[in-house]
Amino acid sequence: METFITDKVQDNAIDALSKVIAVPSYCEDAKENAPFGPGPKKALDTVLEVAQSIGNTTHEDPEGYYGYAEIGEGDQIFGLVCHMDVVPAGNIDAWNTEPFKMIEKDGKLYGRGTQDDKGPSVASLFAVKAIMDAGYTFNKKIRFIFGTDEETLWRCLAQYNKKETPIDMGIAPDAEFPLIYAEKGLQQSYLVGPGSNELNLNIVDAFNAVPGKAVYNGPKQEEVFAALQNHKFDADKIDGGIEIHGNSVHAMNAPEGTNAVVRLGIALSDVFPDINILQFLKKFGEDANATNLLGDVSDDVSGKLTFNISSLEINSERSRVQIDMRIPVKIDHDTLIKQVSDAVESFGMKYENFDYVAPLYVPTDTKLVKTLMSAYQDVTGDTESKPAISGGATFARTMNNCVAFGAMLPTTPDFMHQANENWSRADMRKAMEIIAEAVYRLCV
Repeated sequence: METFITDKVQDNAIDALSKVIAVPSYCEDAKENAPFGPGPKKALDTVLEVAQSIGNTTHEDPEGYYGYAEIGEGDQIFGLVCHMDVVPAGNIDAWNTEPFKMIEKDGKLYGRGTQDDKGPSVASLFAVKAIMDAGYTFNKKIRFIFGTDEETLWRCLAQYNKKETPIDMGIAPDAEFPLIYAEKGLQQSYLVGPGSNELNLNIVDAFNAVPGKAVYNGPKQEEVFAALQNHKFDADKIDGGIEIHGNSVHAMNAPEGTNAVVRLGIALSDVFPDINILQFLKKFGEDANATNLLGDVSDDVSGKLTFNISSLEINSERSRVQIDMRIPVKIDHDTLIKQVSDAVESFGMKYENFDYVAPLYVPTDTKLVKTLMSAYQDVTGDTESKPAISGGATFARTMNNCVAFGAMLPTTPDFMHQANENWSRADMRKAMEIIAEAVYRLCV
């Protein structure tokens, strides 16, 4: 097995990465030809300049949604689906370095985007360059697709798919090795019911997180607190109200968390039995697989449905909860939505769609998955790790015959979206070796 990655290749990749990291590319207000603000647009321009400087032809969407770099020849397109936007730096005081100035310290590359996803994107570019430098030519077009709003609503690749030729196979280097071959469908929605004059609540959290806390400052607090104690829910009296404690986790792992909003709703259902939405929450219970509501919704590939309730709004005009469902890949979406609609109708509630992202499923016996796995195993010697499923979402699901492949090793600490985001030089080198070997096997 040939080793494609040299010290020089990696040093060149790191120099290029520093240019891309230097652009604060989080989503802001739209400007002309920059639909997600000047930062993502400048980062896109920068990575395309890097790609062109190492031999790729480039194309940028005239409206600024996406760009791509391409090399190789053939009738088929192998895609590497990346993104140049990042989340904001957050609390600057929590950083030990400047978030948008890449610093190498103790063998680690610090900066916002080093792990997600600028580092893997640039590493992939130079891994492919290393194959060319070794004297090989490609039997497919290799296309690096750069999105600009992965951290928000994926509008960039929606435009790409409207305008461009589909890829034939590909990878998204925006997760963890060895690979993710199945990603559950992601449905975010509202369940809306009649209003009530008995309560006025406005508890709203992010769709994709199990609420770890809920505060109640409405009427009948002594009765509500007694109901919480009766259910053995963790709660404290605070100035002017009650604080219910839970355990916040990502919505894709909802059964592992403790939902403070649902616990409050269950207790409130005992005190306010005439409010429909509270009786719905009582029926739902604490089963984040929604078994009490829908029965067993699962498949043999990706397991059980997860169903996260992250808000509780009640006023005189309406009541509403927001839900985040991670749907098993073999479950028919429309059938499930009808099932949910029918289940909540008995509580006088209606289903309202907010956003849907279709699932990803590439069987493990396909050429793509088998070749990627063999490349990973041969480079790392790791024969224990298996292809994985996820309730999360990567750009792989926007493309044909595409899986998430790296670029984090199973042993790489996760600093995505955190202060002091960093990627070690050693882990970057190994990721580049794996990606180069995989592309060589699939495209040479």
